[in-house]
Amino acid sequence: MKSQYVIQTTADGSPTIYLPQLDEHYHSVKGAVTESCHIYRDCALRHRAQRGYDRPLRLLEVGFGTGLNAAVSAECSDIHVHYIAVELYPLDPDVSQHLGYSLPFVEAVNRAKWDTPVNITATFLLEKRQTDFLTADLPGDIDVVYYDAFAPEKQPDMWEMEALRRTVDTMASGGVLTTYCAKGSIRRMLTALGLTVERLPGPPGGKREILRATKP
Repeated sequence: MKSQYVIQTTADGSPTIYLPQLDEHYHSVKGAVTESCHIYRDCALRHRAQRGYDRPLRLLEVGFGTGLNAAVSAECSDIHVHYIAVELYPLDPDVSQHLGYSLPFVEAVNRAKWDTPVNITATFLLEKRQTDFLTADLPGDIDVVYYDAFAPEKQPDMWEMEALRRTVDTMASGGVLTTYCAKGSIRRMLTALGLTVERLPGPPGGKREILRATKP
């Protein structure tokens, strides 16, 4: 898929990518880094780690994008993580580099080889898989899910019951999923799939609510 990328600055001063052909941004225009830190790193990874674990936490990211979620997660040096990202259309690493994020691990996660586990830090193992989430063999025993696909209006097949079911099937007992999408229809499907769903405050200055869902 050949795409045109337009770099735009979000409200917190950090950049994102805008895709004119989809009329869609990779991150919230209210703040790209703020969104990644709040919704994914803090409400999912740190939340799950606080409950304890006896092996590296297995994390599945649906949509690697610019690598921002991975980069902010790699900063959690106190948490051992095996981070598995599934992305069908990876960005050229040079595109991500041109974004100019002032974060320590952005270049490392974007330069890491695809389909090969790579140690980004002593506690962060990154495995980027270039494949179609909807048809791929997905990993199991997942403790944390970052569900960060494009919006339902832009990528509807990623928000249908079957896609969500595939995600829930990967999750270990006690696994946690977070997403920026707080639509009632998504909440009801996650509940129907057996998850306990919470509506949480969104990022500062951003969306009013986000979702966190836990597998009993």
